[in-house]
Amino acid sequence: MQTTVRSPIALSGVGLHSGRPVRMTIRPAGADTGIRFRRTDVNGRAGLVPARWDAVVPSRLCTRIANAQGTEVSTIEHLMAAFAGSGVHNALVELDGPEVPVLDGSAAPFVRAILGTGLRRLEAPLRALEVQSVVEMADGEAWARIEPAEVPAVEVSIEFDDRAIGRQGGSLELVGGNFVHQLSDSRTFCRLADVDAMRAAGLALGGSVHNAVVVDGARILTPGGLRHADEPVRHKMLDVVGDLSLAGAPLIGRYVGHRPGHALTNRLLRRLFAAPGAVRRVVCPPALAGRLPGAGVGLSDLAAIA
Repeated sequence: MQTTVRSPIALSGVGLHSGRPVRMTIRPAGADTGIRFRRTDVNGRAGLVPARWDAVVPSRLCTRIANAQGTEVSTIEHLMAAFAGSGVHNALVELDGPEVPVLDGSAAPFVRAILGTGLRRLEAPLRALEVQSVVEMADGEAWARIEPAEVPAVEVSIEFDDRAIGRQGGSLELVGGNFVHQLSDSRTFCRLADVDAMRAAGLALGGSVHNAVVVDGARILTPGGLRHADEPVRHKMLDVVGDLSLAGAPLIGRYVGHRPGHALTNRLLRRLFAAPGAVRRVVCPPALAGRLPGAGVGLSDLAAIA
């Protein structure tokens, strides 16, 4: 069965890149509507933006979507990961500005709010997208591929000169509560050397050591240090989960990437849907539905991200 949130969820914070205050409300939505954003500061249907792979527009350092009228919503990846990892298939997200609040830089505050409110099952079958063949995409040293698998899974490797990060790799089958337990609390990260350049470009204006892991060589500048020894690669995996959720349905396949970014993952999705026979839509049988991300997750799982 498809799901939506049981009741409205109100959250507020600042936009990571804009630095502006944002008020957001996640509302229940009907079956087969998927995830949609509504800009309350834009009149009428021009404010409605679907969270889909083909609505993604070029952006630096985040995932941004836009509708045919040019209305945009940016930095959606952590919230989308929270929806996917918590098993939310339909929701309407209202925003009074162009960017989702960053909160602590991870998906955990969104997951905590979703699980605290609970989900409502809808009387409609759950459909998924099964990957049928290998599809690949490369951009310089970065590359990614998606391949057939029995359950959703992600494997990512990263490499940075800063010794606080260095080379890291991780893999995870995205079944049940694995996203909630293993990935959801991992925060976005950046190098201190890049902060001035980002701000000069009008980016990361709302970023700080309180909503990101900031590294400088071998030092972690964020108070309290890392939540996991490999928190950076876990966050990269979190980003992948959010970006793949723009497929519009649970994607049954294994994603493997080296130094992937938001743009590369979106280009991979576009190639997947353009390749004849590379993916097929199926109605989830109970055995498969019980192994999808978020299946069986509830209030008891909040302790993992408290």
